[in-house]
Amino acid sequence: MKLCGLRNESDVAVAVEAGADAVGFVLTSSPRQIEVDLAARLVAEVPPNVLTVAVVRGVTAAEGGELALKTGVRALQLHGDYPREAFDELADLPFDLVRATALGPSTDVRTGAFGERWLLIDSPVAGSGEQWDITRLAENPPAGEWLLAGGLAPETVAGAISVARPWGVDVSSGIESSRGVKDHGRMRAFVAAARGQDSA
Repeated sequence: MKLCGLRNESDVAVAVEAGADAVGFVLTSSPRQIEVDLAARLVAEVPPNVLTVAVVRGVTAAEGGELALKTGVRALQLHGDYPREAFDELADLPFDLVRATALGPSTDVRTGAFGERWLLIDSPVAGSGEQWDITRLAENPPAGEWLLAGGLAPETVAGAISVARPWGVDVSSGIESSRGVKDHGRMRAFVAAARGQDSA
């Protein structure tokens, strides 16, 4: 599971201690955006068993690739309607790719269809915390290593997993006390709930 939109050292420490598999850093326009220099410092604090992911939206693939290289992350998430060509452009760079998109009538839900390592299916309004109709995934179930996102929270993640059966889950706004501010208790509770454990 990925905890996304982390912005400081304590966010990273709590995510790692709670047992997150991956942590995400937003590098483009968002309430959760952080500067590249800070992202690089935070990435350096993450142990090797936890995947570091740069998240970009609304920039070119080349710009996103440059940001990812500067931060030293091990994966780059292109969020939005990026074409196959964008992933081809980044294929030779030293990090894995995440294709993050909303579910539409023509969405290719095969993981790796654009050359990405992982697929992330998000709410149509990314980062809003809005729940969406995940039962639609039953009509067009994703294949491979894919993550469910959008409207997940400690209170809802277990139910969402039972409905959608994703390979993993991704959360940002559902573990916040206010927009862009992580709540460390909710971070721990989310990880516990996603793993089917009672939150301590």
